[in-house]
Amino acid sequence: MQSPEPPPLQTPLLETRGVTVRFGGNTAVNDVSIGVTEGRITGLIGPNGAGKTTLFNTITGLQRPAAGRVLLDGEDITGLPPARRARLGMARTFQRLELFLSLSVRDNIRVAGDIARAAGGGRGIDVDRRTDEILDRTGLRDIADLDVSDIPTGRARVVEVARALMTSPRVLLLDEPASGQTERETEAFAELLTGLAAEGIAVCLVEHDLPLVMKLCGTIHVLDYGKVIASGTPKEIQESPEVIAAYIGTEEVTP
Repeated sequence: MQSPEPPPLQTPLLETRGVTVRFGGNTAVNDVSIGVTEGRITGLIGPNGAGKTTLFNTITGLQRPAAGRVLLDGEDITGLPPARRARLGMARTFQRLELFLSLSVRDNIRVAGDIARAAGGGRGIDVDRRTDEILDRTGLRDIADLDVSDIPTGRARVVEVARALMTSPRVLLLDEPASGQTERETEAFAELLTGLAAEGIAVCLVEHDLPLVMKLCGTIHVLDYGKVIASGTPKEIQESPEVIAAYIGTEEVTP
């Protein structure tokens, strides 16, 4: 599948400016400035322990930075709690699955709509209808009534994305969402993400599947030891000596 032509560059919907996170004497994220733009898929890659998930936690309000700011649509949201950020249109998935294993796929998705409606972010939403729409959109209709504990990890990852979509996000942060997926599932997932970006959602993708990242992302940021060592197009990232030395290695990566 060929990636669609990205829209012209514009002001990022989501930005981090000089974000630094410390745990004791360890600096997990060091002066990181990145942007995530509407209608585009932005990649965030790097070795294990590079600070990618910590940065996501800071963006979503689970972690307070020691320095720097997080901006959404130009507004400083650094001090806002996670629930407030969610109501402003931010949703995420997690590196480790955060699902209700004893509930069905349908109910895992539905509960996100119930929570959003109760919090005032989904006022007027028809939760059952919206759930059915998302089941169809994400290709989960055939397993809708199975408990999450009974489905493969790869499809459970898609359930997390489907649940995030129940909040109608403007920004979607995905932490290793293709982990555990088969080749066919990954292809379908790539089509889903491309479609979501085409609808105007700003997608940020943390992923170790480099061919997937290179195929989907218009811009890629590379973290190593908490610092951004490169930002650019897939071609620029693949040709960066710093990235090759720190992460990609000498093996060619083709989308």
